[in-house]
Amino acid sequence: MVLFVGSLAKAGHVNIAVSKLNVFRLKYPNKPFSVSLYNLLIRLALEQNYMDCVRVLYEDMIVCRVSPETYTFNLLIGGLCDSGCLDDARKVFDKMPERGCVPNEFTFGILVRGYCRDGRGEEGLELLEVMRGMGVVPNIVIYNTLVSAFCKEGKTDEAEKLVERIREDGLVPNVVTFNSRISGLCRAGKVLEASRIFRDMQVDKELGLPQPNTITYNLMLEGFCKEGMMEEVETVIETMKESGVSLEVQSYNIWLSGLVRNGKVLEAQDVLNEMAEKGVSPTIVSYNIMMDGLCKNGMLRDAKTVMSIMKKDGVAPDVVSYSILLHGYCKKGKINEANELLRNMIANGCFPNNYTCNSLLESLWKEGKVLEAEELLNKMKERGYALDTVTYNIVLDGLCKSGKVDKAVETLHEMWNQEDDDNNKNNRMPDLITYSTIINALCKDGKLEEAKKKFIEMVGRNVYPDSVIYDIFVSNLCKKGKVSSAFRVLKDMEKKGYNKSLQTYNSLILGLGMKSQFFEMYGLVDEMRERGTSPNVCTYNNMIRCLCESGQTDDASKLLDEMLTKGVSPNISTFKLLIRSLCLIGEFKPAHDVFDISLSICGHTETLYSFMFNELVAGDELMEAKDVFMSALDRCFEIGNFKYADFIGRLCKAEMLECASDVLRKMIKSRYSFDPASFMPVIDGLRMMGNKREADEFAEWMLEMGSEVKFSNQVNRNATVFNRRKVSNNNENNWQHILHRDDGSRATLKIVNKIQKGWGHARISNPQSPQYDFVDS
Repeated sequence: MVLFVGSLAKAGHVNIAVSKLNVFRLKYPNKPFSVSLYNLLIRLALEQNYMDCVRVLYEDMIVCRVSPETYTFNLLIGGLCDSGCLDDARKVFDKMPERGCVPNEFTFGILVRGYCRDGRGEEGLELLEVMRGMGVVPNIVIYNTLVSAFCKEGKTDEAEKLVERIREDGLVPNVVTFNSRISGLCRAGKVLEASRIFRDMQVDKELGLPQPNTITYNLMLEGFCKEGMMEEVETVIETMKESGVSLEVQSYNIWLSGLVRNGKVLEAQDVLNEMAEKGVSPTIVSYNIMMDGLCKNGMLRDAKTVMSIMKKDGVAPDVVSYSILLHGYCKKGKINEANELLRNMIANGCFPNNYTCNSLLESLWKEGKVLEAEELLNKMKERGYALDTVTYNIVLDGLCKSGKVDKAVETLHEMWNQEDDDNNKNNRMPDLITYSTIINALCKDGKLEEAKKKFIEMVGRNVYPDSVIYDIFVSNLCKKGKVSSAFRVLKDMEKKGYNKSLQTYNSLILGLGMKSQFFEMYGLVDEMRERGTSPNVCTYNNMIRCLCESGQTDDASKLLDEMLTKGVSPNISTFKLLIRSLCLIGEFKPAHDVFDISLSICGHTETLYSFMFNELVAGDELMEAKDVFMSALDRCFEIGNFKYADFIGRLCKAEMLECASDVLRKMIKSRYSFDPASFMPVIDGLRMMGNKREADEFAEWMLEMGSEVKFSNQVNRNATVFNRRKVSNNNENNWQHILHRDDGSRATLKIVNKIQKGWGHARISNPQSPQYDFVDS
């Protein structure tokens, strides 16, 4: 019978074996089984995770008065530790003396490992004293377990003290001890300290220190790679080669990962080639690391080449490989390529996982392809994909950004009301990101009361808010001028233990500034600094904006000086705010000074030039505007954002025809394609002055440009003709506007008549009965 029960258990039928044992016990109550059989059954039950059988077997032992052995207790304690029942394991341990069993070093080792694995290293350390009290000497394995645990918990100082205790107990730290120390220090970011220990292992042989093994080298490689210390990585690699330590595929993969993580993609390709030369076959992990690095650097074509190489090398791409490349396409907005890759993936028998589908889904929402996104989501459901919280968060974000906030709220409701018997329910429960997305969208829509209800619902569902959620409320309340309400939210936020972030301060500063509460605004800035939060460019821009809108331009200008003094780099928005404010009050010289500073800090950009030019034109500072515009033309900027037509018209009204002519000639010489209507005030002015030759010259240019516009509309609405620089998409409308002008201009009528007779290069229909043939193009 004993052999039969044991055979059943060994064959994997522990529960049947225990049933047979119980039947036999009932039939022969006075015939006990040996402790070795119980030990065997308990061990096999633990291996097969039959914890109920373990409990039954132990209780049966006690009833049958079969005395458990220390080995029996070791099995029970180990099983409870593996199940995470540390407190129960300790209770069993404490009962051992009552059953006449003395814990041995294995008992302590099992319990110490359980505590350490559960993050309770201090309780494991306390067992060392218990061991000594029972006369059991700790061995190096127990010490290494504790050292490793303290290192993982970031308690590197306590780990070092333990190493000293190892020596005090007459034991010698081995390579496992040192690897644990190095691993812990690297994980804590103390790579230089780890490297000192590593160096000691290499040079202090007389001290009896263990020599580094492959694990040691790999730990140092990981540590240096994580900190971006690639020169040190090279040194470790050279040391390995000189010491005769073979670089295995794991070492190469760590090296590859470090290189691509630090943007050294070309060097990573060299490492991949070296692997082939050294006869180390790259694994699927090696290729995936390489592809991931290339995709993150936008080198999609190279990543695709790597996939082709791996196929030639007999390594079949897995779901990770395809997902990396697909994510790269999605990030670049190449949806068609991503879809094609997805089809190839399925055709090759590699089916996408949630990450793959989520990448494509997120990209579709970002591209505004709502219908395609919803279709993909339906396909995921149809094909049995377990939609997780990440998927739902992507969908919610897409719905909110598409203006479908009500639909997003419905989806949130659906997430909570899934069937209770669904095994995947916990994997798609709403989380903090879910509620942040919904609350932010509701606030932006002005539905603050609904947003508050969602906040209350969130807390009621045990999804606890963080500072980001509070910042959403504070920001939106401030933007809507409800500063008092924002401060009430702030009070609740601080009561919950969250400090004001930089985002919080910036929102409150904007809110106070919009209310012209400048004393309070400056006070908040002082508080920021006192609490160690430095104002950033957004902080200053909020203050400058509010001061400018209140007409306090001098104070706003002082803030620009303060930014430059404190090393906070202003951005284009900073300068635009100040330039506009100064121009509005007629302070054009200071505005130009600010413009010059902006060029030195932000560079010569079209945005700054067009903004300065337009403000000068609006203020009738025409000569200054001309200088700015001519500089823009010299720099070959696109001039679509420059109000040049208005500028030329103002020059003509101010009887500055020569200046206007110079501007037009410069634009023509620079081969710009621009609004043909810009010629008309100059042509009219020249003809009124009797300068017919120059007026006709400009008329010819106007007709040629009009011809370009009509031809380009017929051939390709997005093309330009004669290699001109494209400016705007409104040229055709402006040309039609010339034909329909009703300002009594004799020059205009004369030109139109000539056009109708075939003069010039254009053929344009009768202005009384226009044929908009470009509409059908």
